[in-house]
Amino acid sequence: MIDWNTTYAAIWRQRQQYLRPVKQLDELSLAQLIGIDQQKQQLIDNTERFISGLPANNALLWGARGTGKSSLIKGLLNAYKHLGLRVVQLDKEDLIFLPEIVDELRELPQRFIIYCDDLSFETGEVLYKPLKSILEGSIEPPPQNVLFYATSNRRHLQPEHMRDNLDTKLIDGEVHYADTIEEKISLSDRFGLRLAFYPPHSDTYLNIVDHYFSDYQGDREQLHRAALAFAHQNAAKNGRSAKQFYNSYTETRQSV
Repeated sequence: MIDWNTTYAAIWRQRQQYLRPVKQLDELSLAQLIGIDQQKQQLIDNTERFISGLPANNALLWGARGTGKSSLIKGLLNAYKHLGLRVVQLDKEDLIFLPEIVDELRELPQRFIIYCDDLSFETGEVLYKPLKSILEGSIEPPPQNVLFYATSNRRHLQPEHMRDNLDTKLIDGEVHYADTIEEKISLSDRFGLRLAFYPPHSDTYLNIVDHYFSDYQGDREQLHRAALAFAHQNAAKNGRSAKQFYNSYTETRQSV
């Protein structure tokens, strides 16, 4: 049995079918997240409403990889854990246990975000059905102390194909989507807050690099050239690449 007064997060372990308390949190702060100010503020506002007992939305953070979606969830927990916020993380395969997990949390005084990272579904998968029910579609309303936050590379969580649009029609100036599209949109529509994350520009990428190298005393232009070369090599200019560059470049400097 978890003591949620002293435990701030837990991870669902499917084989044992229990919530494992997280003893050491990633200490990432919201201030460390650069270049996503608008998305960060919207999620902060939604989470503060939730903590205050006001109506709040389930949130879908979708978009390019390495742009801070998962880090934003970590930062939120660190910022608001002392105000009663808790996070329960589960994988997509664990969604079949979602109703039982929610039942376990329903009567507790803390405010819980159930968090699923890198959530997406392939054609024919049915694991999303328990999620749809918990988000909005059950005869029983969702508990007021539980929200669902997910990150994904897909806007609608499912693959989209050109052929899905073949039966879409324009009638009296209104778009009537094909049944296939309606089914896919019906899942993402249950997230009242949908935040898009796009690959940052070079200036933003270098700002993130500068944040990691705030105490760097060397040639800043040379550092930037090395950072851009690293990003080009990894085909990504984002926060994840900036951190990876910091890890590798620091080791190089220490070994010289």
